[in-house]
Amino acid sequence: MRIDEQPRAGRLDEQPRTRWIDQGAFRSRRPDLRLGTRSHRLDRSAGPAGDRITAQHTVRTSTAEYSLLLNAPEWVGRRLVGEALRDAVAELRAIDLTYGPVRPDSLVSKLRRGEITPESYPPLADLVDRCAAMRAATDGWFDAWAVPGGFDPGGLLGGWAVERAAARLRAAGIHDYAVLSGADLVVRGHAAHGGPWRVAVHHPTDARRAPLVLEMTAGAVGTSGVTGRRGHVVDPHTGEPADHLVAATVVGPDLAVADAYATALYAAGPAGLAWFRTGSDYRALFAHRRR
Repeated sequence: MRIDEQPRAGRLDEQPRTRWIDQGAFRSRRPDLRLGTRSHRLDRSAGPAGDRITAQHTVRTSTAEYSLLLNAPEWVGRRLVGEALRDAVAELRAIDLTYGPVRPDSLVSKLRRGEITPESYPPLADLVDRCAAMRAATDGWFDAWAVPGGFDPGGLLGGWAVERAAARLRAAGIHDYAVLSGADLVVRGHAAHGGPWRVAVHHPTDARRAPLVLEMTAGAVGTSGVTGRRGHVVDPHTGEPADHLVAATVVGPDLAVADAYATALYAAGPAGLAWFRTGSDYRALFAHRRR
């Protein structure tokens, strides 16, 4: 049995707000969101309830494309929904400008050159602390310091950006939303039709496989290797390109953590599955070996 062929239908994962759906029963219901296709797709299986306001927006930064879907009770008002959306988009753009490792004037680049310390900026300190925590959690397979040029949080930065944008939405009073970037996703609350978000997770590199369908009211999906490119993740212990897996997908409560786990699993290969044993809040959905 390959890693990604373990039975899942009808099972519950360790986090109670993400549910694996009986795939046969789901055939008559279209998903709200699709991950792992060439570009993430937003399906509209049903219109919003009459007392809901919905909004959708796509924003491109220098490194990623994000799609934001919001819905809120009518009494919240369109003005507040619009302001919340603009605030979340501004956060995504600010993180791209302020923390992008390829930008010579970013805080990450300045940190690499020794011009500042993490304590100089609280969000930078949080980013560094998260990278250190994931290095420990993955036995060093996620290591933001084991890359050419020094500290590079790239395997975690995208998920961290999405989580910070999502926090802006919650602070503005929006509690039903989805934020997608490539094959990564964060959802909270319910879709516009009033039920949990129905998410179809396609295999990252094999379009012939039927998608794994989840119902989610809180959680994240992070993927490494979705492009199918070899050599984009380096084994931090050897410095050589990782070549065990085609792709790795992890589900859990926080996208920054799920992204880091997916990157580490891609680098470690099957040995990394030990991180997701019973009791973990995170679980590997796909870990497909190269042939």
